[in-house]
Formats: sequence, structure tokens, C-alpha cells
Amino acid sequence: MCKPKTIVILLISVIFLSVAYYFIFPDVSKLKKENPKKTSFMEYREREWKKKGKKIKIRQIWVPISHISPYLVKAVLIAEDDKFWHHEGFDFEAIEKAVEKNIKAGKFKAGGSTISQQLAKNLYLTPSKNPVRKIKEAVLTWRIEKKLSKKRILELYLNVAEWGEGIFGIEAAARHYYGKPASALSPEEAARLASVLPNPRKYNPLGTSRYVENRSRIIYNVMVKRGIVIPEYEDVMESQQEESQKESPQLSIKNNEQ
Repeated sequence: MCKPKTIVILLISVIFLSVAYYFIFPDVSKLKKENPKKTSFMEYREREWKKKGKKIKIRQIWVPISHISPYLVKAVLIAEDDKFWHHEGFDFEAIEKAVEKNIKAGKFKAGGSTISQQLAKNLYLTPSKNPVRKIKEAVLTWRIEKKLSKKRILELYLNVAEWGEGIFGIEAAARHYYGKPASALSPEEAARLASVLPNPRKYNPLGTSRYVENRSRIIYNVMVKRGIVIPEYEDVMESQQEESQKESPQLSIKNNEQ
């Protein structure tokens, strides 16, 4: 019969070897040129569907980032990882906030994951939230950031992210929800698609849930404030006219008199 100390040592050894594996495998550098045919997360969903007796097929159409609407790219960054271009895979401020939320909730709920972390999870792991999986995710994220460019990381993520039951990647999502290619998505459509990423099977970008309405409005407003989206010409002209009247009331009166 094994002693408690021996069991602990064996357990630690198994965890160490399990994590150490991801320092070497898989070959992340292949992703520089190769597009993954099927991710670990997709396989996880397939097993899930099989257990439930659901006959769902994965819908995915791979597209280069140059064929994705710039509005969608910006909306996803705002919604999921606003510091993407500046961090090295981890947003420690977001992680700290997530830890605080988890402590208050008394369970592991919020993750504070960056796009790089989400990509690592989608490609190689499962949605499990246990600490060992998070360590594996951290190792893979570090390797992905070292081997791939930011542009390539973003391209991979947008093509493998889940956007609904059986819908993976932005091209399949754009065609399913809006009947158009990802390159043709409008700012409003982009904001709604980005808003559902935290839970794409619960929320529908075409739905009327308060969550989608509020979150997509916030994303869209940020895009406007940053100059990513320029409102319709008539709206701009009307706003400028109102500001002009406030600043020069006498001039406005004279013009009316004429």
C-alpha cells in the first residue's frame, strides 16, 4: 500500500511531466505557414455532441486576415484584448481583476485571458478551468508569442474562434448570420459578432438580449470615439450644425433673418 507521501510525489511528478510536455510539443512554429485543419476545441465539441446524440457538423471557411473586415478585427480587439499589440501574451492587470472576481465569487469564473491565451486553448487544450490546464495554457501562450507574429496570431484566432453551435471562424459566422463574406461586415455587424464571443452558444448576434444590445453598443461607441467608424454623413453634418449654432448664436439668427 502506497504511503500518502509517495502518492503526493507521484502526483506532483505526473503534473510536472504533463506541463513539461508543452514546453516541447506541439510544434508551434508550423503555424507560421500551416493552417490547423481541426483544433482540440473542435474535437472537444464533437465529443460533446456525440454524447448528447446531436448530429452537428463543424462549419469553417478559412480566410486570410486581409479578407476580413477591418471593422471586425478592431471590434474583436476592443471586446476581447484591447492591449493585444502591446503585451507579450499576458495582460497581468486583467488577470489580477479576474482573480479578484473569482475570490469574491468563491469559484473559478473569470479568466482575464488574452487572444493569445484563447488561441492556445482553442488549438491544443479544452475548456477545463483547472489550475493544471491554466499552466499548460500559459506555456503554450509563451511559445506562440515567441514563434508567431501578432498578425498571424490574430489571423489564426479569428479563423478558429467559436461563433455559435458548430460555427467556427469569422467567415462561417459572417455567412451564417448575415449572408455575406467576412470582408463585407459593417461596423454594427462587427460589433454584434464581437459582443457574443465570451459565450457564443448562449448569445446570438442577431438576438435581442440586453447583454448583446448593451455590449455591442459599447464596442461600437468605442470604435466611433477612436475614429475607426465615421457615422453617416448626414449625422456628422447635423452634429456640426448644432455645435456651430451653440458657438455662434448671433450668426445663426442673422442667417435665419436672411
